Amino acid sequence: MKQLRKNEQEFGDDPLAMRETDNYQHEYVEPFVEKWDDLIDWDSRAESEGQFFIDILRSRGKQKILDVATGTGFNSVQLLKAGFDVTSVDGSAEMLAKAFANGRDHGFVMQAVHADWRWLNKDVHGKFDAIICLGNSFTHLFDERDRRRALAEFYAALRHDGILILDQRNYDAILDLGFKSKKKYYYCGDRVSAEPEHVDDSLARFRYTFADGAVYHLNMFPLRKSYTRKLMHEIGFQKVTTYGDFAADYKDEETDFFIHVAEKTYHEQD
Repeated sequence: MKQLRKNEQEFGDDPLAMRETDNYQHEYVEPFVEKWDDLIDWDSRAESEGQFFIDILRSRGKQKILDVATGTGFNSVQLLKAGFDVTSVDGSAEMLAKAFANGRDHGFVMQAVHADWRWLNKDVHGKFDAIICLGNSFTHLFDERDRRRALAEFYAALRHDGILILDQRNYDAILDLGFKSKKKYYYCGDRVSAEPEHVDDSLARFRYTFADGAVYHLNMFPLRKSYTRKLMHEIGFQKVTTYGDFAADYKDEETDFFIHVAEKTYHEQD
């Protein structure tokens, strides 16, 4: 096997056989991370999200937030701008470095921690009012034991009345109906293509093509909506409310992203 340079992704001889949680660290190579904000388009993403996450957190009186998949820092920066106390975590050192730089460019010195979700509380200390896990990040966990362990770590890091906000692509629609996207939410860059190259029940391999011709891939686990909700309940969350593309009223088959709000303490407020 040829020697890989640090700017090359690593998927082995058969990329479709790479279905391991730990491989995400080899996927987010520096050149890909440097282009990630072209995919997001911060201004367009901020417009599409509006006050959704801010309103959910404020309506429940949450102030101390743990962003466990900060990526390049978009959601952390939006919450910092809104006055929240934010700690930003990522398992990719390259992503965390980019997030810190983006935070600095917006006038913030991020509280940044490099940590693996499966051992989150070893590296992140204290209790939080809310945890956000956004950007389809939870689908990097291929093994159910990893998913359960990560959710248990999130649960343990929350105060008794804390909430977890976790999102995912609508893999139900991708698996059952085929891929289509309004390209209105999350990945808003108009000069980047992000489409599945292969999908089966245990792998969604996405291809990212940029305006300069650069191509990168991510291998992810295609979580079904009902499975994610069930897992949250089994870990101990008392109530899970799911939104579709930032709306409470939605049609599953027309939704690009689901956002789950899981609460440790049951109450009626949505």
